[in-house]
Amino acid sequence: MNRLAHSINITEDVPGRILHWNLFIGGHLSASVPVRLVERTDEGQLVWMETGAPMWRTELPGGAHLRDIAPDDRPATGYPVVPGRWPMGSALFYQPSGAAHSVLWLFGRRGKFRGWYVNLERRVHHGDDIDIADHELDINVAPDRSWQWKDEESFAEKTGHPVYWSADEAAAIRAEGTRVARLAEAGTFPFDGSWCDFRPPRTWTTPPRPPVPRRPIL
Repeated sequence: MNRLAHSINITEDVPGRILHWNLFIGGHLSASVPVRLVERTDEGQLVWMETGAPMWRTELPGGAHLRDIAPDDRPATGYPVVPGRWPMGSALFYQPSGAAHSVLWLFGRRGKFRGWYVNLERRVHHGDDIDIADHELDINVAPDRSWQWKDEESFAEKTGHPVYWSADEAAAIRAEGTRVARLAEAGTFPFDGSWCDFRPPRTWTTPPRPPVPRRPIL
């Protein structure tokens, strides 16, 4: 039995419910992607993001990435959004309650488990919206549970800017990542081998594109 197996007895927690994963970088919306609820308990929730899912993305000049555009160079009202499709592989997200991170099980095009990804973040739920303030610094965890930091240089460059995080907050973000890395080293949940063979039910069709995001600024 998996660790999150609990009875679900309210409508909002029915597996398959469509939620909206909204990613913000430096306070500006980057993407809004539909996900399906897999399981929700007091400990946290699992959601499924499908490759190719219809989404909204910010339309940026010259094909730039939002994290590479200085906050002072961005429009005060945010960038316009355009329809697109989730370009990455499918992933199962574990979003623990009250934690400043999520853990993703990454799956290849044929459903093969490729490893875990730790996204350090501040997460706020508003009804069906899951608003993610990305903390830039992340961790790649291989199937053998070896791990390494990701984006350390850009994390350091953003530290101290008022739209990102202070030096003290940066230390707390890194400490959060270190705690999760220790779980990987120990092989404890969510790195204990559970959910690595997850497949969404066949009845789960690709979710529709979510409504136009409520706000381009967090």
